[in-house]
Amino acid sequence: MKSDIVNFGVIGAGGIAFRQTIPGMLKAKNCGLVAVMNPSGIDRVARAFGVTKAFDNEADLLADPEVDAVYIASPVYLHGRQIAMAAAAGKHVLCEKPLALNLREGRAAVADCRRHRVFLQEGYMMKFHGAHARIKQLIDQGRLGRLVFLRAQLSCWYPPMKNAWRQNPTTGGGGALIDMATHLYDLLEHFAGPIKRIVALTGNLVQDYRSEDASTTLLEFKSGAHATVDCFFCIPDEASRTRLEIYGSRGSILTEGTIGQGAEGKMEGIFDIGDAGYDAAQGKHTPRRFKRIPFRPINPYTAECEYFAGCILRGEPPTLNNAENALHILALVEKAYSSSRRKVVLNL
Repeated sequence: MKSDIVNFGVIGAGGIAFRQTIPGMLKAKNCGLVAVMNPSGIDRVARAFGVTKAFDNEADLLADPEVDAVYIASPVYLHGRQIAMAAAAGKHVLCEKPLALNLREGRAAVADCRRHRVFLQEGYMMKFHGAHARIKQLIDQGRLGRLVFLRAQLSCWYPPMKNAWRQNPTTGGGGALIDMATHLYDLLEHFAGPIKRIVALTGNLVQDYRSEDASTTLLEFKSGAHATVDCFFCIPDEASRTRLEIYGSRGSILTEGTIGQGAEGKMEGIFDIGDAGYDAAQGKHTPRRFKRIPFRPINPYTAECEYFAGCILRGEPPTLNNAENALHILALVEKAYSSSRRKVVLNL
C-alpha cells in the first residue's frame, strides 16, 4: 500500500457499483481502483473505467497483492461468503447495505473481519450528503431545540423483473424495508440518537413478487422523539418528492431530493421560534418564515470511500457505518419484520 493511496478491488462491479460507487471512488483523493470482478460483462466494466485486471470470480481478485481493500456490491445473499473470503485474504472490506441477509449472517461476517484484523464499513452513504452533514451540525448546535418528530421518505417504481434479487427474500433478505427503509433508520439515528421502540407495516400492494413492495415504520427514540419512515417499491419515481422533515421545539428543517443517490436537493428551515404564547386562532394560513439553507454538494459515494480509505491509512477503525452499526441495523430489521408479522410494538 502506498502511504497515501488505498488500492481497491470491486466485487460485484455492475449495478450500483457501476452507476455510482466506482465513479465516486475514482474522484476520491486517497483511493485507487486496480481490479474489478463480476460474473458476467466484466470486460465492459473494465473498459469503462480503464482497469486492466478484470476477473469473473472473487478468488482471483482477492489473490492479487496489489488490492488493499475491496468494495462488495454483489447481491446480499453473497455478502457473507465474500466478506469471509476477503477477510481471510487480509483485505479491508467496504460492503454495500444491508451487510447480510439476517443478523446471524451479519454476526458471522463481523467475526470474520475481527479475527483477521481487517476493517469493515457498511455502505450507508446518506449521512455523507452535504445537506445531511449540515443538518447534523445544526442539530448539534441546538438550533432546533429538543427534537420532537422526524419523517423520512424514499420510494421508487420497481416492477417485477426476471432474476431481480431484491424481489426475493431468499436473495435480498426482503424488499422495500430492508433495502430502503434501513437507509433511513441509519440516517435518522445519526440525527436523533438510538431507536428505542419500533412498529412496522409491510405488505404487497401492487407488485406480485415475494418481497414486500410496501413498508411504513413508526419509531420512538431513546430521547423520546418520534419518527415515521415510508418506503415503497410501488410508487412511481415522479410521484414522490423524497422528503426529509425534522421538527424541534425551536424550529424545523425540510428537504426535498437530498435522500437518494445524488449530491443535490434543496433545504429550508426556520429557527429561533417557540417562545410565543398560545395562538388560539391557530392561523395555519399565515406565511411561514422559512429560509433556504445552503450546503456544499458532496458526492456521498466519494465521501464514504475517502472516509474508509482514510481510516485504513491512519490505522483507525471506522466510527461511522462500522461493524457495530451494521449489526444494530440488522437487529432493527428483524424487529421491524417481527413487528409486522405479529402486529405488535417491539422494544429494542
